[in-house]
Amino acid sequence: MQKPSNTGNQEPVISIRGLHKSFNSNHVLKGINLDVHQGETVSIFGNSGCGKSTLIKHLMGLLRPDKGSVFVKGKDFTGMSHKELQKFRLNLGVVFQSAALLNSMSVKDNIGLPLKEHTDKTDEEIRDIAVEKLKMVFLDETILDHKPDSLSGGMRKRVGIARALALDPEIILYDEPTTGLDPVIAQGINELIVEVKKMLNVTSIVITHDIPGAKFISDRMAMLFRGIIEEDLPPDRIDSSKSKAVQQLLNAETEGPLTDDLKD
Repeated sequence: MQKPSNTGNQEPVISIRGLHKSFNSNHVLKGINLDVHQGETVSIFGNSGCGKSTLIKHLMGLLRPDKGSVFVKGKDFTGMSHKELQKFRLNLGVVFQSAALLNSMSVKDNIGLPLKEHTDKTDEEIRDIAVEKLKMVFLDETILDHKPDSLSGGMRKRVGIARALALDPEIILYDEPTTGLDPVIAQGINELIVEVKKMLNVTSIVITHDIPGAKFISDRMAMLFRGIIEEDLPPDRIDSSKSKAVQQLLNAETEGPLTDDLKD
């Protein structure tokens, strides 16, 4: 039986317990158990269709589980009201796969959108915060008035991270942060994820298919397979995992996809 991770006696920031989710007859999550502690970066990886997107939507509060709970700082937010959930999300930064920036708005207004929606800060204060967050992701304030579609893919991703930091969240969720980027730019984003953790001591969950990147950024790597966490190990131990599914996925780039008996 899958056991949740344990880091001494420290209370986890995020604790997923017995999480189940089905869509019609498709039982996607079959009892997920996972703990993430303060300041940790945990990557969740797996083959396409394994349920990574379904899991992150539960962590964002966009889906309700059929069974099980997601505790954040000891509080089960799966049963929260809409109003309670809105308040909870103020402590949660999300970096979307496509950056999800609005091309009709400037970089400043994209970063400032959470501040406009959830605070009473003035335009000048929002501009100052946008400049501060751009510096944190190693971008210059000269792009404040640019539209996202005038930026490179790597810059758009960095602006997306800056927006996720706008409300100074305690938790950041990254959804496929390096998808669609060339290897050099992707490594720059991975280095930024590490820098953000060092600067802010945030707790992070990264949904990814980029295994080398996950090894670089993570304190732990958890493989999602057949609806459960198949393995949960530090990056320097993942290559020696005794799980056949893990080994096949690690070798997939050079030896081909998962064999039929291991596909989800």
